Parts: sequence; structure tokens; C-alpha cells
Amino acid sequence: MNDHVETPDIVIIGSGAGGMTAALAAHETGLKALIVEKTRYYGGSTARSGGGIWIPCNHLMRAAGVADSFEEARHYLQVTVGDRSPAASRDMYLRQSVQMIEWLGRKSDLQCSYLPGWADYYPELPGGKAQGRAVEAQLFDGNALGADLAQLRPPVIPIPAGLTFTAGEYNRLGLVMRTWQGKRTALRIGLRLIGARITGRKTLMMGQALIGRLRLSLKKRDIPLWLDTPMKDLIIDGGRVLGVRVEKNGQPRDIMARKGVILAAGCFAHNLDMRLKYQKHPITTDWTVASEGNTGDGILAGQRAGAAIDLMDEAWWGPTSLPPGTPPFFHVAERGFPGLIMVNQKGRRFTNESASYVEVVQAMYRLHTEDDPHVPCWFVFDQRYLNNYIFASLFPRQPLPREMLDSGYIRKASTIAGLAGQLGIDAAILGETVNRFNGHAKAGRDPDFGRGDSAYNRYFGDPTNKPNPNLAPIDKAPFYAVKVFAGDLGTKGGLVTDEYARVKRGDGSVIEGLYAVGNSSASVMGATYPGPGATIGPAMTFGYVAARHAAGVDPDVVWK
Repeated sequence: MNDHVETPDIVIIGSGAGGMTAALAAHETGLKALIVEKTRYYGGSTARSGGGIWIPCNHLMRAAGVADSFEEARHYLQVTVGDRSPAASRDMYLRQSVQMIEWLGRKSDLQCSYLPGWADYYPELPGGKAQGRAVEAQLFDGNALGADLAQLRPPVIPIPAGLTFTAGEYNRLGLVMRTWQGKRTALRIGLRLIGARITGRKTLMMGQALIGRLRLSLKKRDIPLWLDTPMKDLIIDGGRVLGVRVEKNGQPRDIMARKGVILAAGCFAHNLDMRLKYQKHPITTDWTVASEGNTGDGILAGQRAGAAIDLMDEAWWGPTSLPPGTPPFFHVAERGFPGLIMVNQKGRRFTNESASYVEVVQAMYRLHTEDDPHVPCWFVFDQRYLNNYIFASLFPRQPLPREMLDSGYIRKASTIAGLAGQLGIDAAILGETVNRFNGHAKAGRDPDFGRGDSAYNRYFGDPTNKPNPNLAPIDKAPFYAVKVFAGDLGTKGGLVTDEYARVKRGDGSVIEGLYAVGNSSASVMGATYPGPGATIGPAMTFGYVAARHAAGVDPDVVWK
């Protein structure tokens, strides 16, 4: 042991929403918590996310008149997740997430709003909700953070200063050329931008708003957060985790945790060796939008301590493109708008483009072979699509930036056959695919893949497009294509935990003193993605559960 020793009750590795919630919960029990963050920014991948939080039966749903029940949510997770996560952990999540989000709303600066209509990803399955179960942090003035604002992890795609919107507003903004609601939303966002520039307000949105509000709550409680402090290993004696060894200001330090260590250090998305070892191929670290600090440190430390791992082949997948000069772009809404399809490298459609992003990439990998490659694949769309909808960072009718064309990010041709030639696809096959799709689009039905049948599909569709909000012909020249990769928000495999977030060994025994939450743990959502915010919701919930368990608090005791 070295001469620099800290002795909090709980040490938390990682400063995303899971780690911050754990620290706040520990403080509420009277324990002294310390958060240790590897990078120079706090917020982790949460700060780079859309900020949705999936909480069945939450109080904001009830206030909006949307009915839900524990049994409905339990049934929904059973039919979507199945046996890929323990039922006891799913039940704990359902019970505790409701308490957690309501407690934070009363006791912290985290104020949330319900997102009506942002459907569960499988709303037609038993227990699914077409109105959705997601909440998001309200917009937040970052000035409240003072100097700490500069250390908040930046978003993936730089946003013009002052331009902010909620997740719901972003969806409506995509229809600015099509609906009055979209136009009103654009006006509201524009007025907010003007107000911010006049007043100097530094409005945070989505994942940054969530992290900003949690960070302010930590500051008010004087909960320390160390940046630039990588964890080197766990300190173990007699099979029990006693603390962590870190490096701070270039010097080794031991942190002895009286009550426990909570690993909230994120995933292994940026660890190429781990991705090549565990995940489907082709794979790389170049397609992820996870925070660059996500190199699997917590998972590897847990393995060295004897922990079991699971779900290492899975990720929070999503179709992703690589615009020139910017980070990868994770495509959510664009696939719902009518007039865009996805084709494999032979020019054939292979999935419901408007399905959940995880499902689409899982289809890419499931169907991918050397003889019939699907990773990468292509978006194909026409001028009508670009005139009507947002695509990546492009607004409707915006002239295409020269660098997007010169780099080959966007391929452009006057005919489908010409486009096929640029993509190295047989023109007859791509032509047949587009013609077949166009016929279905005009009829308003997609018998091949059922696009537009689900309420989730329709949430990201165009309600003015009849008869199907997700289907429109691709027939207005010129025609365009963008290469699509198997990207992700982060990996979802990690340390196996029990319902209290305690890390388990391969024989099922618990490693005393060690907890794991968020993407450091094997996801309670198994191999699927039940709804928007099914990453952040469990991270926050099990952070809350872990801290309370370490403090000896009965998890079913409701805090007033």
C-alpha cells in the first residue's frame, strides 16, 4: 500500500448517470461517497446520448393519464428479454426504477418530463406501450455549474451555441417541411436560441442536461468527483474487495472503501482486443459513439477478481454512417421517414428499416456472410426525401456540402442504375429492389418486412404521408446512397451481477464489496432493447440499488 490513502465509505468508478445516481443515493444514506473518473470530462457516454430514461409505471406517465402496471411491464420484459437476464434482476429494476426517478425528482435537481408517443420498441407485444414509458431531463442552464461546465463531456456532434431541443422536439423538427407542428417547433427552438444569446443562458439538452442536473446535485452535497484519475486495479484481501488503486496527478493512490466499490466505468467499445475477441465480425472501434474512455477497465478488473461475464457479443447497436471530419453519426429518426431503404452489398432489402436500431444491426450481422455481405450496407433515397426530411446533420433542402460528395460519404447519380454502378451493385438487382419497394409504397403496405405496422415505426414517420407514414416511392432523381456500418452506443456485455448489483463469480458466489452497474455489467435487458432509455434507466436504477445495499438499506423501503 502506498502513502496516499483515501477512506470514503463508497468509491464509484465512472461519472455517467449510473455513477452519479449511486453517489447521490449513498449520500442520502449518510455515507461518504467519492467518484473517480478516468478522463478529463465527467458524464461518460450518458452525456453523449439522447438522454432518454426508460421507467415503466413512472409517476410522470401517471400524471399524463397513461396507464401502466408492474405486471404489464414484467410481462413485456419476459417476452422481449426472455431468459437472457435473471428474472429477479428484472423485477428489482421494475420496483426500484419507479422509486429512484421519483426520489431524484423530489430530492435533487433532476427534473424530468414524460415523452408521450415515444413508443416502446415492441409496443404490439404483450405489455408493450404505444405511448411509451420514457422520460427525459428538462432543459438546463449550464451556467448553474460555474467552472465545472467546462468539464462536462461534449456531445458527439457539435451543436451551434444556444440551439437546443428536447428529444420530442427533435422528432417534430424533422418534419419542419411537412407539418404545422414541425414549423411551430422550429419557431420555438429559434426563439429559444435568440433568448439564450440575449441572456447568456447556456442551455443543455438531452444527455448533457441529465448529467448537468446530476452534477449540480453532487456539487450542492459536496460529493467529490476526481477527474483524470484512472483506476489501475481493485484492492482485494481474502476474496473481498477493499478498495481501488488509482493514479492521480501521476501518483499512485489507494482508496479504501469501507462499504464497497461500485464499478460504473462503462463498456469496452474502445478496446479493440476485447471487441475482436468477443464480438461478431467485422468489428472495429471506429463505428461507436461511446465515450473514448470506455476501454473495459472495470470489466477487466472484475475478471481479474474472478468475476463471471456475459453478453460480451452484444452491444447497443445502431446503423451508423461516417461523415467526413466528424464522429460517427448514429441514425435513429432518418430510418423512419418515408422514401429511404437499406440494401445489402448485392442491392437487396433485408429488414424493416424503421425497426429499432438494435434490431436493424442484429439483422445486418445475422444475415452477413462472405458471399452475401451486409456489413456494411447502404441507405438509398431520392431527392424528395432530402427535400422533406432531416438526414444526419443536413436540414431539408440544404445544399449538399461539397466535402460530403467529394469524400464519397454521399453517392449521387441521376438514375438508379448509375447509383448501382457507383456502389458496385448489379444494376438489375438494385433496380428490381427499388421497383418492388415503390409498388409496395404506393399501396401503403410492406409485405416483405412490415414497415409501418408498428406504433414505434410510425412515431418516426411522416403523418402527412398517406397511406403509410413510413413508406414513399424512391423515384425523384437524383438518387443518393450512404454507406451504413454496424455502429453502437456502447457494448452491453460485462460482469454478471445479482439483483442487488453485486458482482458474481462463475460458481454463483458473490464477490463481497464489489458492485457493477450500467455497461460495466451484463445488461438486465439481455440481447434486446425494449424501449428508449433502456440503457440509462437500468444504469441509474442499479446505481441507486447498489449504494443502498452497501449502506444496509432495505431496497423496498421508500424514501420520503
